[in-house]
Amino acid sequence: MKAVTWQGRRSVSVEDVPDPAIQEPTDAIVRITSTAICGSDLHLYEVLGPYMHKGDVIGHEPMGIVEEVGSGVHRLKKGDRVVVPFNISCGHCYMCNQGLQSQCETTQVTAKGSGAALFGYSELYGSVPGGQAQYLRVPFADYGPVKIDSDAPDERYLFLSDILPTAWQAVEYANVPAGGTLAVLGLGPVGQFVARIGAHKGFRVIGVDPIPERRAMAETHGIETMDYSSHVADEIREQTLGRGPDSVVDAVGMEAHGSPVASFLHRAVSLLPDKPAQVAMETMSVDRLAALHTAVDLVRRGGTVSLSGVYGGQADPMPLMTMFDKQIQLRMGQCNVRSWTDDLLPLVEDDADPLGVMHLVTHTGGLDDAPALYEKFQKKQDGCIKVVLKP
Repeated sequence: MKAVTWQGRRSVSVEDVPDPAIQEPTDAIVRITSTAICGSDLHLYEVLGPYMHKGDVIGHEPMGIVEEVGSGVHRLKKGDRVVVPFNISCGHCYMCNQGLQSQCETTQVTAKGSGAALFGYSELYGSVPGGQAQYLRVPFADYGPVKIDSDAPDERYLFLSDILPTAWQAVEYANVPAGGTLAVLGLGPVGQFVARIGAHKGFRVIGVDPIPERRAMAETHGIETMDYSSHVADEIREQTLGRGPDSVVDAVGMEAHGSPVASFLHRAVSLLPDKPAQVAMETMSVDRLAALHTAVDLVRRGGTVSLSGVYGGQADPMPLMTMFDKQIQLRMGQCNVRSWTDDLLPLVEDDADPLGVMHLVTHTGGLDDAPALYEKFQKKQDGCIKVVLKP
């Protein structure tokens, strides 16, 4: 089959790789009909290279048609249409029963001290072949996949694999009071959905992003927007009675603009051989923290900062004096996708499309277009906000 493979820093290619096969009775094989490029994939493209191996199949936002099931799979059958969540969870361990599927004890990558295994997401998360491919082996298929009983376009359901529940969890974790104000830093795909979900829940939402096309997309959904600048926190405080918003979602993560020292260190680590680079990342790496520090500065006293942007640093300097003095609540973590499925399915199946799932994709292509689309997405060219590949 054809698949998108990691080849090196800022380098992916489409290669012929072995077709997946049933390995465990609880597996299913899914023929992929749509698969998205996620902002988190750009971390593999840019920063997390030391944990990647040449030829790794990437991608973790797929959906498609079941082609084969193992003898232990009873909920699905050949021909079923499914969305595949990005985290691999068993559904019956202690963590899954707590609604913490991203910490599944059955699939935890204990060798790396990491949580649940993820599709297509490096040695840190199990080196499981990903979903930017023609076919995908799906473990624990009786639990993970979300069955779709509809012939509506893939884009209505595809984002249940990751970014829609990730955004929903970010807003839940933000703990916005009734009638409160939510600021969203970063209006990429997750930030777009965070802003729309906040508005859907009745909050005042202010989205911040330096890219005009991203602000324009948010504005079409009734979101107030602001350009990112060194004065943005003061400007938002002026609009919120001098206090700042009740809650802030950082939807940017480790590669935020405005962090030149960390950016230099990212590039320096990428030049090291894999093992020394891993040691450097696991002991002294720092993230680009401009967005996170802005969130801490911006949120009102007693407010909540919710992180949906991914961070990977082990030595990130944090303004703890300010955080303590302002009595800030901080919540974060990989999304527990299956915890939110029941909340989200009725919304994506609503023909009114309250979360605008049909109005996010800006670029579509085949697998062979992936290298060019990765570059375009990473460089934020041509108004690229969300890419979907059609194998």
